[in-house]
Amino acid sequence: MSKIKPSKGAPYARILGVGGYRPTRVVPNEVILETIDSSDEWIRSRSGIETRHWANAEETVAAMSIEASGKAIADAGISAEQIGGVIVSTVSHFKQTPAVATEIADKLGTNKAAAFDISAGCAGFGYGLTLAKGMIVEGSAEYVLVIGVERLSDLTDLEDRATAFLFGDGAGAVVVGPAQEPAIGPTVWGSEGDKSETIKQTVAWTEYDSTGKFPAITQEGQAVFRWAVFEMAKVAQQALDAAGISPDDLDVFIPHQANERIIDSMVKTLKLPEHVTVARDVRTTGNTSAASIPLAMERLLATGEAKSGDTALVIGFGAGLVYAATVVTLP
Repeated sequence: MSKIKPSKGAPYARILGVGGYRPTRVVPNEVILETIDSSDEWIRSRSGIETRHWANAEETVAAMSIEASGKAIADAGISAEQIGGVIVSTVSHFKQTPAVATEIADKLGTNKAAAFDISAGCAGFGYGLTLAKGMIVEGSAEYVLVIGVERLSDLTDLEDRATAFLFGDGAGAVVVGPAQEPAIGPTVWGSEGDKSETIKQTVAWTEYDSTGKFPAITQEGQAVFRWAVFEMAKVAQQALDAAGISPDDLDVFIPHQANERIIDSMVKTLKLPEHVTVARDVRTTGNTSAASIPLAMERLLATGEAKSGDTALVIGFGAGLVYAATVVTLP
């Protein structure tokens, strides 16, 4: 017989509050066209993107995260001292160590919360949400802050016609806490490392000095598009099945804001009913990787396009290639 006491956590977990931060600088397509041979019409038709936000020197990964987190904590109606865990998903914090999550946890005023970073690209928010749910049900924290944050403008090659127009900056955060009924469904997640070359950093940091070229994010657009459209729709359906619901039961669909053509194709493949609200934050925010789902969620709730208690399907997918999908009740 085991001598270890069983964990005593909450029966379930749910998202209690959400917050977002978008940098003050708005960058229209015209700025992008100064360095690539393209057109506003081409960018919009290929991606749906009209504008994106780029951070200034003061809008660091930590600073944007703190702003978004403060809003999420207030929205959840708790204090920072009650936060027992801080999970930050990002690929654009350039210090290998310490984790930026520790700085955020301290500056928010948490009481020595467990804090760590994860690197799961555009699926990072889903990964963090799943970890937070596990911490709450297991009993190692009562409330967990999950942050998706990126400064992708630092990793954008403005002369790369395939990617220069895609990326934006920002931070989105949610507070996850205890619940008495299921409000975060089973996560369908995974990776396909054999396709890792389709989205990657151009050179490793260790090679930067020898090449003289600052690392940037590059991708094989058509390969990524096909994978996202055909494979991720299957994953999204698996998440619905795991939660025991059908597309008709959904109120909201919040996919990673990578490209509006991908979003449209997924909606069609999943045969989502017309009553389902679809997040299209990509139009004015661009692709913010790990930040895109919480930012889109925050905007839908702020504008009234979605409401508290709605049932939403969320799915993230990107570099790795990695993916994560689940069904949640909106805060």
